[in-house]
Amino acid sequence: MVTFFGFLGRGAKRPSPSVGERGVLALLLTLLICLSAPARAIEPGDLTLTVTPDLSGGAPPYAREMVLLRLRGVYRTQILLEEVRQPALVNFSWTQLGRDTWGRTRLPDGQMALEFERTIAIFPQHTGSFTIDPFVHRLTINDGGERKQIDVRSEPVPFPVAPWKGEGGGPDAAEPWWLPARDVAITDSWDPDPETINQGETARRIVTLEAQGMLAEGLPPRPVMRTRGIITFAGPVKRETIITPTGPVARATYQWDIKKGVAEVIPLDAIKIPWFDTLTRTMREAEIPARQIGGGFAEREDDLKPATPASWGVLGAAALAAFGLGLALIGFRTGPGRLRLERAGARALHGAAAAGDAAAFRAALARAEQAQPELAALWRAEPDLARDLAALDRQVFGRAPAGDARPDLPGLARRLGQPRRPLLPGALAPEPRLAPLDGPIAQA
Repeated sequence: MVTFFGFLGRGAKRPSPSVGERGVLALLLTLLICLSAPARAIEPGDLTLTVTPDLSGGAPPYAREMVLLRLRGVYRTQILLEEVRQPALVNFSWTQLGRDTWGRTRLPDGQMALEFERTIAIFPQHTGSFTIDPFVHRLTINDGGERKQIDVRSEPVPFPVAPWKGEGGGPDAAEPWWLPARDVAITDSWDPDPETINQGETARRIVTLEAQGMLAEGLPPRPVMRTRGIITFAGPVKRETIITPTGPVARATYQWDIKKGVAEVIPLDAIKIPWFDTLTRTMREAEIPARQIGGGFAEREDDLKPATPASWGVLGAAALAAFGLGLALIGFRTGPGRLRLERAGARALHGAAAAGDAAAFRAALARAEQAQPELAALWRAEPDLARDLAALDRQVFGRAPAGDARPDLPGLARRLGQPRRPLLPGALAPEPRLAPLDGPIAQA
């Protein structure tokens, strides 16, 4: 200490202090300032802790709907240690979203204070009127130079959970499954493509259901997938909860192995999953898309084998048969074969439809129309199909009027994939049914 003050004395001649000496000097100066400045006593209002439920639209939640509790503490003092003691939260499930955050905030009087924040997602389990008991933030502070422990309590928060008033369903109904979420997305994948499998072959289907604002245990059980002509082997269900700053995201993965038991094409119906949109406070539907099993063009190993050379006798007989058939058809005009969407285009349409991506579906359709203009003309010539394609354009390009129904992308993909027979050159359009009424009036 003598050396320190000697260094500060006027006229002292010493070399410049080293890095270690400068650290010691800074520490001693800090201690001197702390000992000379009187400690500020804690006053009422210096320590506050509030708990605020973040209600969607200000409306009371329904059972099992996520509500964010936001804890905020403002402390105008130095904190040495801290610990949050949470109430039991009876009748609620809950999970904390991330770590606590600490910062500094400016008070209305211009003074600076410490700010503490924590976010908890809670899920009421029943309908009724509940109360969230006080949270306690135990702080160890410096009060007037004395180390002191203080409990800062929040106020009790009334928490009503509203009864369901919609038509059918709801939290207390056994069917359909109650699914309150901010958003729901479904991904459907097959290996191989179901349209390419034949009788006795198996394809694996994996459906992923993702709901924002839910825990994994709140997702529905595996849907039942059953129809005539298939044998289904259900696989395990994988559930997981992903914690994000805006709330948990629940994800369930369902798996089936599907064996084709008959030779004909098998339609697999769509599976609708109703869910409650907690942002708009309305019921909506997510859909596992419909698919077709069989009926496509699979690349078989037998098809890829080189053809066995035919004998001269077989070639001669085939040539005679072809010559005779040509003579028989002289004077007659045969129509061209059916037109069908190429496999790459069909795969792109089905993939976009399964993902529910209207923009990707429209882009795949544009590529198909450019590659097969004659088939595209046939699509536009069908009134029902042309109407649905126009509705798709309105949705993608932002010209859809209010209340316009969203296009059925899986249905559109199936209809566009159906084979079509082109019109013969010069073929006349069918005569309208009301044509006889437009002619001259017969004389009595």
